Amino acid sequence: MDSIGAFEAKTQFARLLERVRRGETIVITKHGTPVARLVPAEPVPDRRRRAQAIAQLKAMSQRYTLGGLDWKVLRDEGRK
Repeated sequence: MDSIGAFEAKTQFARLLERVRRGETIVITKHGTPVARLVPAEPVPDRRRRAQAIAQLKAMSQRYTLGGLDWKVLRDEGRK
């Protein structure tokens, strides 16, 4: 993990972003004290995969039942 002063980070911001995009983590310091950390962003969730997962959960919920039990009764029983 590299560190860089705030002034230098400001003047080389585009280069720092490219390094972070490749997976590096960079600490920005001010007067030698760490004040910020540049880290790679989390990948953006794939909407298609999310929609497929929701559809699978809905399909699964159709196959499994409580066998005639009332979920509210079960909930209230668990609260006692």
